[in-house]
Amino acid sequence: MLRQRIITAVVLLLVLIASLAAPGPGWFALLTLVLLAAAGWEWARLNQAGQGVAIAMAAVLAAACGASLAAGWVERAPSFVWWLAVALWVPGSVVALRGGPAAWPRLPQAARWILGLVMLWAAWLAIAHARVVGLNFMFSVFCLVWAADICAYFGGRAFGRRKLAPSVSPGKSWEGVWSGVAGVLLLAVAWIAVDRHWSLDGPGLYSRMLDTLGPALAAAALLALVAMSVVGDLVESLVKRAAGAKDSSRLLPGHGGVLDRVDALLPVFPIALALAGV
Repeated sequence: MLRQRIITAVVLLLVLIASLAAPGPGWFALLTLVLLAAAGWEWARLNQAGQGVAIAMAAVLAAACGASLAAGWVERAPSFVWWLAVALWVPGSVVALRGGPAAWPRLPQAARWILGLVMLWAAWLAIAHARVVGLNFMFSVFCLVWAADICAYFGGRAFGRRKLAPSVSPGKSWEGVWSGVAGVLLLAVAWIAVDRHWSLDGPGLYSRMLDTLGPALAAAALLALVAMSVVGDLVESLVKRAAGAKDSSRLLPGHGGVLDRVDALLPVFPIALALAGV
């Protein structure tokens, strides 16, 4: 298993580096399009779609992303998409998590499919557009999610007492969440210092929010983004638990499925772009 995980991670890393090294944002957009289309197939299967319907949904998602790329939305993304993601994720996640795994299958199947397609399309557009904004900006968003996840894991193991959502993800604790917040705040301070002292391809997320929102609102925005990274993970866990699945699929040997790897990114990227005003 460990060997599989390492080989898969190395292959994905090499493909990612090649797409980022290619001139222009096109190759990276295509790579993420393929990954998010695979996530669309996984979402459909987790929501009781047959193989034919799941493949069709992946094709529809890929076509929507391709049409957005052809229309130039990757370079000049309309901001309403980010606010659409906010409108879907914030109240929608509250309703879904309050209902729990038992309530999720009672939602109309078509509604669950459409929600997944819109959610994945907005996330793809946000990730692809973040690459256009700048590598520094894009990686600052990625690192926010990674830092929140890593710090929450170790903080939860060391200090976890109060369960966050036991019916959805029994391992998560409030202490882990606050450890993730602390880690992201430290990361933000360090990233802003780097932005101020080195000439990069543009400011990162933290500098942009600080300049746009001011210190108090920027700190509140960071708290919101950490919360949404947790929510993205919890929502995917809820859907898997409702489906009786351990992983979203086995597309990534040793790592489960694509959704398992990108769940926390799905709400964070479009909401980060909305808060940063890009």
